[in-house]
Amino acid sequence: LSTNNKSLSQVQHVVLVLSGKGGVGKSTITTELALALRHAGKKVGILDVDLCGPSIPRMLNVGRPDVHQCDSGWVPVYTDAQKSLALMSIGFLLDDPDEAVVWRGPKKTALIGQFVSDVAWGELDVLLVDTPPGTSDEHLAVLENLKKHRVDGAVLVTTPQAVSTGDVRREITFCKKTGVRILGIIENMSGFVCPHCSECSNIFSKGGGEELAKLTGSVFLGAVPLDPLLSASMEEGKDFSQTFPESSTFSAINSISQTLLCSLQAS
Repeated sequence: LSTNNKSLSQVQHVVLVLSGKGGVGKSTITTELALALRHAGKKVGILDVDLCGPSIPRMLNVGRPDVHQCDSGWVPVYTDAQKSLALMSIGFLLDDPDEAVVWRGPKKTALIGQFVSDVAWGELDVLLVDTPPGTSDEHLAVLENLKKHRVDGAVLVTTPQAVSTGDVRREITFCKKTGVRILGIIENMSGFVCPHCSECSNIFSKGGGEELAKLTGSVFLGAVPLDPLLSASMEEGKDFSQTFPESSTFSAINSISQTLLCSLQAS
């Protein structure tokens, strides 16, 4: 492989995961989608560009590895022996991941630019990009750098409440202005699964994501319930990817990932 081979040249599909505000579970959805795609036999990468809260390394139990460089860039961290799930997090490059990143725009933009174009992904079926919440310079920096390669589109994460769906409207406008195809909307925290009887109760409200998809002419990919089994496994530092297939979230995410794959292959 020639060393000037662009880092994303063997990546089949690039998908951005966006949310209008923080706290809607965007990183969780990114991780679950990656695990479901891996479950379906795909080679997946996660690029975690969330400077202020890189939480994916913790979910995937990779701690804080030393990141190495090769001729073609940073080498991602593999979460499994088969190397079917690769992760590169901006948290790996910070001196102290617990320190708050207090940087002005240009410095963030420069780091993101370098970060996006300098990871040696090798062959991947899908690269999921976990972005910071909102629509800021950081998003534009991510987009400008990824667009040199190709961005298939974005998945927008919202919760059932109207407040969150209002924030997603801004994301939709952002996608339209920047020419990014909206692959669909996922409603997260759509009900709570009782750990004792497995019944799902709608603790917030219901149907915000579906309603929003209708209003904006976007595809509604599906609703994902809150599953205490997964939250507990993560808090206890257990292997989220082992607990994931047993959770009630799994079937929801699995069908979303299948729909996503179909629309990526059709594009």
